[in-house]
Amino acid sequence: MTFPAMADDMATAHPDFWPKAASPLPRDPAIESRIRDVLAKMSIEDKVGQMIQADIKDVTPDDVRQYRLGSVLAGGNSKPPGHPFPDASDWKALSDAFYRASMDASHGRLAIPVLFGIDAVHGHNNLVGSTLFPQNSALGAARDPELIREIGEVTARELRASGISWTFAPTLTVPQDVRWGRAYEGYSQDPAWVAQYAAAVIEGLEGKPGTPQFLDAGHVIATAKHFLGDGGTHDGKDQGDAKVSEAVLRDVHGAGYPPAINAGVQVVMVSFSSWNGVKMAGNRSLITGVLKERMGFDGIVLGDWNAHGQVPGCTNESCAPAYNAGLDMLEAPDSWKGLYKNTLAQAKAGVIPMSRIDDAVTRILRVKLRLGMFDAGLPSSHPLAMASAEVVGSPAHRAVARRAVRESLVLLKNNGGVLPIDPRKRILVTGDGADNISKQNGGWTLGWQGTGLTNANFPGATSIWAGLRTQIEAAGGHAELSVDGVYAQKPDVAIVVFGEDPYAEFQGDLPNLAYRPGNDRDLALLRKLRGQGVPVVAVFLTGRPLWMNREINAADAFVVAWLPGSEGEGIADVLLRNRDGRVDHDFHGKLAYVWPRNALQVTGAIAKDDRPQFPLGFGLTYADRKSMGPLPEDPGVELSSAQAGVYFTRGKPARDFVLNLTGADGMATHVSATPAATADGSLRIGALDYKAQEDARSFHWSAKGGGASNVALVAPAPLDMDRETNGDVLLVTTLKVDALAPDDTSTIGVGCGAGCGGDVPIGRQLAALPRGEWLRVGIPLKCFRDAGADMSKVDQPFEWSSRSAGQIAITDVSLGTVTDRTLTCPAHGSKP
Repeated sequence: MTFPAMADDMATAHPDFWPKAASPLPRDPAIESRIRDVLAKMSIEDKVGQMIQADIKDVTPDDVRQYRLGSVLAGGNSKPPGHPFPDASDWKALSDAFYRASMDASHGRLAIPVLFGIDAVHGHNNLVGSTLFPQNSALGAARDPELIREIGEVTARELRASGISWTFAPTLTVPQDVRWGRAYEGYSQDPAWVAQYAAAVIEGLEGKPGTPQFLDAGHVIATAKHFLGDGGTHDGKDQGDAKVSEAVLRDVHGAGYPPAINAGVQVVMVSFSSWNGVKMAGNRSLITGVLKERMGFDGIVLGDWNAHGQVPGCTNESCAPAYNAGLDMLEAPDSWKGLYKNTLAQAKAGVIPMSRIDDAVTRILRVKLRLGMFDAGLPSSHPLAMASAEVVGSPAHRAVARRAVRESLVLLKNNGGVLPIDPRKRILVTGDGADNISKQNGGWTLGWQGTGLTNANFPGATSIWAGLRTQIEAAGGHAELSVDGVYAQKPDVAIVVFGEDPYAEFQGDLPNLAYRPGNDRDLALLRKLRGQGVPVVAVFLTGRPLWMNREINAADAFVVAWLPGSEGEGIADVLLRNRDGRVDHDFHGKLAYVWPRNALQVTGAIAKDDRPQFPLGFGLTYADRKSMGPLPEDPGVELSSAQAGVYFTRGKPARDFVLNLTGADGMATHVSATPAATADGSLRIGALDYKAQEDARSFHWSAKGGGASNVALVAPAPLDMDRETNGDVLLVTTLKVDALAPDDTSTIGVGCGAGCGGDVPIGRQLAALPRGEWLRVGIPLKCFRDAGADMSKVDQPFEWSSRSAGQIAITDVSLGTVTDRTLTCPAHGSKP
């Protein structure tokens, strides 16, 4: 099919060239009549409220009552107040509170039930004790649409058991560059597989259209995301620009949307990303022309987390262009009050036409009525919610997840038939992923980044070690756990479990596909055991293919376990024979992503003459007896330890960063060695030990001269930190307070060029910290933005300034989400 020339505008879609789709739900005259009746009673204030979604960290039930908000969400780090690790009862209580507020008809208010949405992306992953499934990149390897449908059903049941009826899933992205930190949210690089899975998972979540089960009390609203092209951004940059033709946008990145609409999906979430330079949240040709008109989508079109603020001419608190492009509801987690005020003014002034407002509200009401919300009663009164203890993490649900683990494992190498393992042998289980349920789940697990967790946070879950030990001991074998590989008696075989640490979104973006560049800890463990004559089985935990040739060479067998979720025993099911010596479960998984030959191969775009190490569809079984020779070990790139978002590490500036001291007299000193001091003696730096020799630095302010002196980290080039600022990312400093006065004047700030910066006063909060104790102390990046910094061009990501006498020590400065203390800062966001 040939597209018209687009010389003037490479980001204008041509709807006639896109496939048609249609909702399988014929318009219900009773629902449409009720929509018209409700719409006629609504004030303009009621309508604008319905078009805004706020986060539970920044909105209360009283706010919903007052502003008549149409929806609330729980972001990745948002919890019911006072419950950092919420169970079903905590979620039910909060959901009931918001529902009651929305249905309060006192003082002439119109009762319209509020929608409550959450990111249940691999099970109900923000619920303690829930069933957690393998992440999507693993499920793609299973190649089993029926399994995907069952996973949708289980997820829906556990959501309903906690009083929530809407998930921001499935992700229908088709990642083409797995340097992207969200690559694991995509089922496959093959659009055909994504299209097959789209209908299956939506039917599981929502029920089959045309049956009594569709959106009944056991199912939830699904969200197809992110429309469109988020998996095709240039260089795999999160929230970046998909520089592709309309044909590629349609045939690759749009493949999952027609089947999703045909399956009855009720919400489509629009992407942060751009297409050929135009932000998706402002692209009317795609949102209205393609999605709504050509594909016949009649549900809610939702914006992503403050994504509208990136549209030219918009801010987080004002964006008529996004509504006019076709978004029906804007996700304004912390900016909703300002957005409400400005949207109301724009509606009254006709900047947003009333016809557009009525269309948006009609779609919102239609979804709520299809879900039966007006007549459903309190979320906690639903049958599954009343039986939540029997539903959440039930044996039947965990059995589905365990099966998903078995089916998704991919065997890349099995030299000498080391697998399957006889469980009656002496087996060493080692590596930092062996007994680490957080690591085997990855991001979007009990928190946005999935970090800062222990096994105790996962009641009912099974680590990989626990699953192996159970089966080995039941067969009469001996299982030994040793994270560092030191054993009491030489084992017959070692299973080494290692891989990526948890991350989500842009925190996982990579410059290349090298695994842990500059850190060969896992490789050394594999080589050490092999050198001791121990057969080695490598079990790799990862959200995406990475360049692993050295590790594959160092192991006798190499298994890609992806991010398998809560049911670690599914790995033992496949790696071990049963107690009678037979194989109950062979390897089933086949690569849904190509595996790179070197660290520079952008896997989704590997040319036919640039062969990958392992192609799509590769995966051995126990019937494959051929041994694999050594793989080439040239990564094609320098294996540097430099990491994005790390500015100061082990007491030294990150690669190419510079550490400067500036005295109270304004004279700057470049620190090339320690000890050092400013010319006026107002600030001194020295070395000290934290976990290793001289891996931290002490800073001593003497308050000479009465002015402020400071220490600053200078970046080699300006850093764009807008994405991180828009999320819940913090500037985290691992520090020790040795001496600070109660009225300390310290500030931490960032610089963005001459006359540009933002400083946050933190002295009094630091002075209250315990003395002599190392702590991770975080400041939200939003604080610096609100203090005046342009976060798109940060040249000094860290500056500590003080006029007071005091002494602190610092070992690390980086971006992160896990802290021991998060400091407060001036409130951000506008008041209505």
